Amino acid sequence: MGAAIIVGGFWGDEGKGKIVAHVAYTDRPKIIARGGVGPNAGHTVEVNGQKYGIRMVPSGFVYKDARLLIGAGVLVDPSVFLREVELLKVADRVGVDYRCAIIEPKHIEADRGDKHLKENIGTTGTGCGPANADRIYRIAKQAKDIDVLKPYLTDVALEVNEAVERGEFVLLEGSQGFGLSLYYGTYPYVTSKDTTASAIASDVGLGPTRVDDVIVVFKCFPTRVGGGPFPTEMPQEEAEKLGIVEYGTVTGRRRRIGYWDSKMARYSAMLNGATQVAITGVDKLDRECYGVREWEKLTPKARKFIEQVEQDTKTPVTLISTGPELKQIIDLRKEKL
Repeated sequence: MGAAIIVGGFWGDEGKGKIVAHVAYTDRPKIIARGGVGPNAGHTVEVNGQKYGIRMVPSGFVYKDARLLIGAGVLVDPSVFLREVELLKVADRVGVDYRCAIIEPKHIEADRGDKHLKENIGTTGTGCGPANADRIYRIAKQAKDIDVLKPYLTDVALEVNEAVERGEFVLLEGSQGFGLSLYYGTYPYVTSKDTTASAIASDVGLGPTRVDDVIVVFKCFPTRVGGGPFPTEMPQEEAEKLGIVEYGTVTGRRRRIGYWDSKMARYSAMLNGATQVAITGVDKLDRECYGVREWEKLTPKARKFIEQVEQDTKTPVTLISTGPELKQIIDLRKEKL
């Protein structure tokens, strides 16, 4: 069955958590592995009215038959990780690559105390930048050096590749979004590493020839937390009129809201090598679409927008989210692929 990668197409907060959870339930992966930066990314999943905001454990945890792994490229904050393992009751199926670099209290202190990062860039203050700096200097601790992580240590790259060789399906989930990539984002208002699909594959140790699909997630109204360019940003008053008021999962800061950005979507789909596009927030584009689960029941306005997205990205839109609940989604993969 190979492997699929799910990444964000704008500046994060696109609704990747829900898309990962849906694909997990429908495609039943043997392994769900997380790439990306670290606990500076929050993923929200809502199931049966219960909302989970998580920062370390893969958001596909809701599918209980999957092994949950954190790739070697991800920074691990042991306290955050252990708290989520306990909260989600996943100790028997979660693993951390022994090569993951560790976020220590000194990294968090440095992150929050740096005037440039805090005031100009808008850091989350989770210690990721300073920890990645130590990693580059080759002085960071690794997961294998931390006693409390020993029960969870594994070779994620080996597990993932062996699963693919056995013909099992592996799902890789990214964090943040394309616009926050250290290389391709709106530098210097970016995160501390690359966030594209290529980087996510590298984070878990999977070669590019073993990736079958890349699903890039966009939302109808892109959002951004913190400083940095936002070409299609709308005034807060306009966002409020549209009923779009959102807050970051990690920081709690109010998100800036923008209109659909065709140019960025096209570039993002290209650099990520998108084979499919998922669109979220269609219910905010048109309230009549809330909870709709069939393409034919979408309004003409929504269908026209989806067709525009396909034209912009040159990629089929296969997943359309129409609300926060996991079941509020239209899955067109069988029709379009």
